[in-house]
Amino acid sequence: MLNVTYLDHSGFAITTPAAIMVFDYYKDPDKKLEHLLKISPEKPVLFFVSHHHPDHFNTSIFELAQDRKRTYILSNDIFSKLVPKEGISVAWMSAGDVIDQIPGTKEVKAYGSTDAGVSFAITLEDGSVIFHAGDLNDWHWSEESTEREIQKAESKFRTIVHRIAEEIPEIKVAMFPVDARMGDDFAKGANIFLSEVKVDNFFPMHFWGEPQKACDFSVYVPPTANTKCYCLDTPGKTVEIK
Repeated sequence: MLNVTYLDHSGFAITTPAAIMVFDYYKDPDKKLEHLLKISPEKPVLFFVSHHHPDHFNTSIFELAQDRKRTYILSNDIFSKLVPKEGISVAWMSAGDVIDQIPGTKEVKAYGSTDAGVSFAITLEDGSVIFHAGDLNDWHWSEESTEREIQKAESKFRTIVHRIAEEIPEIKVAMFPVDARMGDDFAKGANIFLSEVKVDNFFPMHFWGEPQKACDFSVYVPPTANTKCYCLDTPGKTVEIK
């Protein structure tokens, strides 16, 4: 069983039987992570940071969970000078890297991104996979981009998604950007991702204050996809995944 908690923006905390996993902590206005740490004092904490953008990386994560075992899995584009030199365990990752020694996991693999940093696929001890896209998306603005720019962006995105689909038969939980700022194509990336990758449970993120669009799943979830979608539109919301 997994408990998925929305922190804010692209930030999530997922409580598994073996660990608490925190993804792209930006802010936590409901102080939900603090609560999760209190009710699961025995579990190690894994902080995943997909890239250096300030809406995905807050250095305050190095001050959290100091009373327990914690590991930081960081994209290699993050400046090392921002990371404490002592007192924490750090694993640096670039696209293609695989680590099989992270507490509470069977394997962590970094995939590419179409912006900065990486995306993460975490295989749990029972074999199920959690995926956090970071800023992996089909980023383009059809109202502003040229046709060539649009084609180039989609080609790069599809190459990464195809690799994920080839290597991961099924993703139990996927967190993926659905950014309303992109205009008419705001959900094109999510549609491509869900068309190619088998996802059991889908969570939109990075919606910049417009959850009503991100949570209109009928717009972009393929009718053939057997995917359950969740609208965690307010920081602090939690759902249980069996």
